[in-house]
Amino acid sequence: MGSSLLTNSAAMTALQTLRNVSSSLQTTENRISTGQRVSTASDNAAYWSIATSMRSDNAALSAVSDSLGLSAATVDTEYTALTSVIGDKDSGLTKLQALLVEAKTAGIDRTKIQADITQIQQDMKLKANSATFNGVNWLSTTTGTTPTSFNLVSSYSRVGGTPTIGSITVTTANYSLYTSTQTGILDTAASTTAPSIDTINISALTDSAADQTLLDGYIAQVTAGINSVASAAANLGAVKNRIATNTDFVKSLMDSVDRGVGQLVDADMNAESTRLQALQTQQQLGVQALSIANQNSQSILSLFR
Repeated sequence: MGSSLLTNSAAMTALQTLRNVSSSLQTTENRISTGQRVSTASDNAAYWSIATSMRSDNAALSAVSDSLGLSAATVDTEYTALTSVIGDKDSGLTKLQALLVEAKTAGIDRTKIQADITQIQQDMKLKANSATFNGVNWLSTTTGTTPTSFNLVSSYSRVGGTPTIGSITVTTANYSLYTSTQTGILDTAASTTAPSIDTINISALTDSAADQTLLDGYIAQVTAGINSVASAAANLGAVKNRIATNTDFVKSLMDSVDRGVGQLVDADMNAESTRLQALQTQQQLGVQALSIANQNSQSILSLFR
């Protein structure tokens, strides 16, 4: 093919090659600067869409993790108060039971024992009232506005476009020690004529058979109260364990989603750095090829000298 003054095919070919190399170089530089091979929808619409949805799911899982932290703190507060109400040989229901057994002793001063019992009753109510976290108290629901149940958010999942929020339901009545209607574990009257654990008073009792029978009833009542509070604490302990397990799972799931997103959109920096060097070399060679092709046109002038 002869030389043409109007059309320089070699220069056109070199220019097209240089454009392609420059475009690839720009793509590689963008991947290196962002760390992603799919950073916009135009890079890969399908992968970008999936990664965007997964990031959205991870944000929801992060919210679930925060909610679980709040739930764990709430449950731990209630659990701590319940175990404190059960007490030991020096406090709580355990001490109250011991005092009532001691009151069975003939000739003992039950007025002095009642002074201790009153202090224990007030202390248990104080602990129940203090078991409040973020405005929530399951042990003392005397305001009459406490919900009958609480849903503690525990999980998030999405199938297609349908999200599902999992929760742990806590029934307040299972843990209430004192209520506005006096139906809690400690303020429920044993019968229409018998007091509740919260109002037991033995100061006027004597050694008579009838009063001894009353003491036996009080002891049985407190023993049942210990069992009820222990059962509530055990139930709440199970909820604590479930929340802890879910917390670990959600954190592991978030890591898994992050890895999944990374596999879809992250750039292989080793490969991209190697590709960058190759493209930079190709760009330099393209510039030289274009320069040579342009010089060929200049050689035509020598024919007219």
